[in-house]
Amino acid sequence: MALLTIVFCILLLVLLVSWAKVNPFLAFLIVSITAGLLLGIPMDKIATSVQTGLGKTLGDITIIIILGAMVGKLVATSGAAQKIANLLVKAFGEKHIQWALVVVGFIVGIPLFYNTGFVLMVPLIFSVVYKYKLPAVYIGLPMLAALSVTHGFLPPHPSPTALVGMFHANMGTTLMYGLILAVPAIVLAGPVFASTLKNMPSVPLETFRAEELPDDKLPSGFNSFLTALLPVILLMASAVYLNNDHSTGALHRFIAFIGDAPIVMLISIIIATFTLGTMQGRKMKEVGNLLVDAIKDIAPILLIIGGSGIFKQVMEDSGVKDTIAALLKDTQLQPLFLGWLLAAIIRISLGSATVAGLTAAGIVSTMVLHDHSINPNLMVLAIGAGSLAFSHVNDGGFWMFKEYFNLSIKDTIKSWSVMESIVSVVGIIGVLILNLIIK
Repeated sequence: MALLTIVFCILLLVLLVSWAKVNPFLAFLIVSITAGLLLGIPMDKIATSVQTGLGKTLGDITIIIILGAMVGKLVATSGAAQKIANLLVKAFGEKHIQWALVVVGFIVGIPLFYNTGFVLMVPLIFSVVYKYKLPAVYIGLPMLAALSVTHGFLPPHPSPTALVGMFHANMGTTLMYGLILAVPAIVLAGPVFASTLKNMPSVPLETFRAEELPDDKLPSGFNSFLTALLPVILLMASAVYLNNDHSTGALHRFIAFIGDAPIVMLISIIIATFTLGTMQGRKMKEVGNLLVDAIKDIAPILLIIGGSGIFKQVMEDSGVKDTIAALLKDTQLQPLFLGWLLAAIIRISLGSATVAGLTAAGIVSTMVLHDHSINPNLMVLAIGAGSLAFSHVNDGGFWMFKEYFNLSIKDTIKSWSVMESIVSVVGIIGVLILNLIIK
């Protein structure tokens, strides 16, 4: 009966978001309260579950996500992203310009949230398309594959960051594993797959031509690369050090402190404020306004994450998560594959990668926390890969790609939807291989 209740609540969530067009946060709130009532939580305790779930979830990740959005905003508006693109196009040459854009998408995608990265990078793609007279989908899809992979696999993006907290994984280790998986996923879903789309007709709208900053207004290449990649450098360096040094001395404690994700992001935004803000001639008030805009951009995502935390808490308080975990343990499916499959099903149903990842995590988190043979870092990546599966007409990203590239729905499915599915499948294959190696 409990399992049927959860299935009903997930279907209700799907209908509210995709059919009734209810705001995802409100949908999570309605479904969570409904689930609490149906699962036997006393009515006077449901409000406590809601508040606890919201607070616990956002308390773990809000600092990381907001500061990450601020860094991304400065990378975009300062011209650092444009500078990175210019340097890589020059380095790779016109013949390999597609690969240059892949690297740009990957580097810029690390600090930028997906929608922001899409809107800012697509005009850059079109400027290359117009300048070199190249097929738009063939040139653009690989860069967008890189943006998608960073969004689904790598902290400090919202979904993987939230999953790290839910599974008690290690941020630095997850990031390292994610980078390992990112390379084959981007290569296969990007340049390799795009090579089959050279003849796909696409005439991008003139509206989306890039408005580039003059070269003398751009930050230096060193400044652009260092600031954009600083969160990754700090997280990876501290993870490598701490995994090899098991002492308890002052240096170990200091590295552990500055390698903690919120501290990493705080250091990054402080440095970015100067390197991409005041050092570029901006006044602190102007920089402050940009950071406020960044918070506005990320607020809806935070609410969705908070809503998923409420749903997770209701299942915990009702005891049904333990029941589900016990049932899942008896299945013949490998746990990492099961997490991927759940996320993929919810993603295809709902359209939102963030909602899919967090909802699937809420279902399997008890099993992961109780079974120490399951690597929590790999479960983060398995669910992240599943959350990217087959984006179609219920996903905003699908329509952004269609409209910006001026494609038919059929061609959007043949390009965008297939690309996202390749990323998802390559991701879970990579996770399962890593699981064998790590063991």
